[in-house]
Amino acid sequence: MAVTVPPAVLAFLGAPTPDAWLDEAAGRISEMLLDHANCELKAASTALGFLYRYPERSNLAQRMSRLAREELRHFEQVRAIMSEMGISFERLTASRYAGALRDAVRDDEPQKLLDLLLIGALIEARSCERFARVSPKLPPTLSKFYGGLLASEARHFEHYLAFAKSECDVDDDEFDVRLSQLRELEAKLVLEPDPQFRFHSGVPA
Repeated sequence: MAVTVPPAVLAFLGAPTPDAWLDEAAGRISEMLLDHANCELKAASTALGFLYRYPERSNLAQRMSRLAREELRHFEQVRAIMSEMGISFERLTASRYAGALRDAVRDDEPQKLLDLLLIGALIEARSCERFARVSPKLPPTLSKFYGGLLASEARHFEHYLAFAKSECDVDDDEFDVRLSQLRELEAKLVLEPDPQFRFHSGVPA
């Protein structure tokens, strides 16, 4: 069955993943899986971070609690695939992509919360897009697994974006300007040459 990127995800991202990254990923499956496992663990940690920073925001806290559990389940699933393939797990340092997005977060509220939620939406949207586009290039079992992650990643993207609109008390103009800035940064990170291969890295240098 063909796997397609959800239209809302395509419309949200500033640029598609370059074919060069997809080709590189197909030849470096072990490295991709290792970073994918690290990304799922980081995603769970990020969701828990919202619980610690903003416990008074009941709707946000409830959703992030559920999201953290789902990300940990994905982590377990990737670890199981790695074990079957004889790939050892190790902790990886933050990628260029993650570091640059993290550095863009502003310090003052509510701008900090807005940035964290918009970046969360961008990362989940990019993950969804890459799962869909790399899936046909992978062995059948892994292709099926990645195709099966699409719905959850798309849902996570929608939740992050919805909370960015509802929780941050900024006007529409400020919201749109900041989203445009972060979208441009995220697209630049996936389009420019990157010396490091990761699940969210740019064009292989």
